[in-house]
Amino acid sequence: MKKLFLLLFAVLTFNGLSAQILDPVSWSFDKVQLDNGEYQLNFTAQMEEGWVIYSQFIEEGGPVPTSFQFNSMDGIELIDQQPREIGDYKKEGFDPFFEMDLVKYGKEVVFQQIVRLESETTPIVGSLRFMTCNDESCLPPKEVDFAFNAAPSTGGTSKGSTPWGIFIAGFLGGLLALLTPCVFPMIPLTVSFFTKQSKTRAKGIANALIYALSIIVIYVGLGFLVTILFGPAILHSLSTNPWVNLGFFVVFILFAFSFFGFYELRLPNWLINQSDQASDKGGLLGIFFMAFTLSLVSFSCTGPIIGTLLVEAAIGGSVIGPVLGMAGFAVALALPFAVFAAFPGWLNSLPRSGGWLNTVKVLLGFLEVGLAFKFLSNADLVQQWGLLKRETFLAIWFITAALMGIYLLGKIKFPHDSPLKKLSYSRIGTAVACFAFAAYLVPGMFCQPLNLVSGFPPPITYSYQCGNQGSHCPHGLACEHSYEEALEIAKREKKPLLLDFTGWACANCRKMEETVWNQAGIIEKLRDDYVIASLYVDENLPLPYSDHFEYEDSKGNIVKVDEVGQKWQHFEESCFNRNTQPYYVLMDTDEQLLKAEGRGFTSKEDFQAFLESGLENFENGVIEGEMNCREKVGMK
Repeated sequence: MKKLFLLLFAVLTFNGLSAQILDPVSWSFDKVQLDNGEYQLNFTAQMEEGWVIYSQFIEEGGPVPTSFQFNSMDGIELIDQQPREIGDYKKEGFDPFFEMDLVKYGKEVVFQQIVRLESETTPIVGSLRFMTCNDESCLPPKEVDFAFNAAPSTGGTSKGSTPWGIFIAGFLGGLLALLTPCVFPMIPLTVSFFTKQSKTRAKGIANALIYALSIIVIYVGLGFLVTILFGPAILHSLSTNPWVNLGFFVVFILFAFSFFGFYELRLPNWLINQSDQASDKGGLLGIFFMAFTLSLVSFSCTGPIIGTLLVEAAIGGSVIGPVLGMAGFAVALALPFAVFAAFPGWLNSLPRSGGWLNTVKVLLGFLEVGLAFKFLSNADLVQQWGLLKRETFLAIWFITAALMGIYLLGKIKFPHDSPLKKLSYSRIGTAVACFAFAAYLVPGMFCQPLNLVSGFPPPITYSYQCGNQGSHCPHGLACEHSYEEALEIAKREKKPLLLDFTGWACANCRKMEETVWNQAGIIEKLRDDYVIASLYVDENLPLPYSDHFEYEDSKGNIVKVDEVGQKWQHFEESCFNRNTQPYYVLMDTDEQLLKAEGRGFTSKEDFQAFLESGLENFENGVIEGEMNCREKVGMK
């Protein structure tokens, strides 16, 4: 009875929270290929300090055990009937909270499931259920969606992109930085310095490795600095604030013209000189400052790339995003120094420095222009200025891609370009790719979907000529933008309600609408079986004065709500413990939850199953949860 009371107390405490969102467990998923068509699925949970989750093997009457459920077993054979549990912080023994022997894990645990797949691309979609506690309280059991070989769900990484995605993006950014004129010539010079100045080859390799590790420490430190300066709420708000996005547009245009060679972004000379003097001291500290000096001197080339990475990682809403992005960047940047020190003979295979390095830099400038207009589009969508409707945005990208191709053919010159004596096959091939991409964008200006870049251009509904613009709802669907009005329609038509927490500046929202909502088996249900309430959390329209309200945030501050978007953001946070978009909730006409857990960005198969299950529950009168929070969000 005491255990039941403790669990009930945990649920009531959790439901009583307003804007304080406790989410101490984050999940990530990856797949490793083994032999004989077998694959290892890794489900990794990382817990904040003091929090634990429980083993799969818990006796009845205790906490909710961790469990895994696959949506479909088509083409999948389980080699292990249950995942193995691997964690360095495993705790076994008597638990005074539940008064029984338990197995639980802190900090990090990996659940490993071996499967055999019919095909390497067989989709693996499902959900896991777990419960987390600390020494004072427990949170209610929670479901998290997972997907392998399919569009990833944000259930496990609800604060933004997947950790591996952020790391890989940083790694690719580091590879681009290597190909700039500020960094590439430094590789043979630095490696030669270590190999020639060291008494033995082993010592030279060791010094080069320390140099490479120093680069990683410097850039990861930069990512960590961004992380501790901004909390998750601030990072997330960057993606929806129109003035922040407008600022990013200006910054990225400045980055672009720097890459074009019209000016250089330089750090103060005194800082570079101080670092250079410190590098002369020798020893480990001297090597570290050599790496620091490289970072400072190369800033004119790496600064725009680093800035781009930090912005993209930060607006993803992930508090560890900047650290992961800089880790990937630093590993790519440091790798050649370590590899060529170990194998100096390979230096001869490197292409010679020359005009091609500036060509790479200029191409990066064009890419910065394209990204800049994405941020201007975000601001325009939120403010509804009408400056960058879909046709205008795609026309700008078309011109940018075409100019890249024309530049590669030598028809445009920038300040630091060398004379182009002949066209290489690589320049011609890249130019053709640029022209092909420009041609791909043309149908998008005439209301055709562009799946390759879905989420980047404004939605089709935000255009001059495509149908159903006024509703801000894709594919001719009927969307309400007021929860109260949608609920009234649902009651009148006796249909379930789909709450769509979305945003004007939400790329994943557009991807879901453009690549999932229009699929057979889904579009029919959205059109005929559900009433859709699309609630834009960054809508800055003023609320009627009578609907203004206040609430106390997790820090005890009084927050005034006087805009539509603020109301919907608080609605999502208070009632559903989420602050990311898209997020979908299924409800009946009595405001009861048809599915205990909503869905974020996910695969077609999972979203279709989600809608079908909600319809089945609605028809059978099955309720999986309650929403008792109207008074918290200014609803009458």
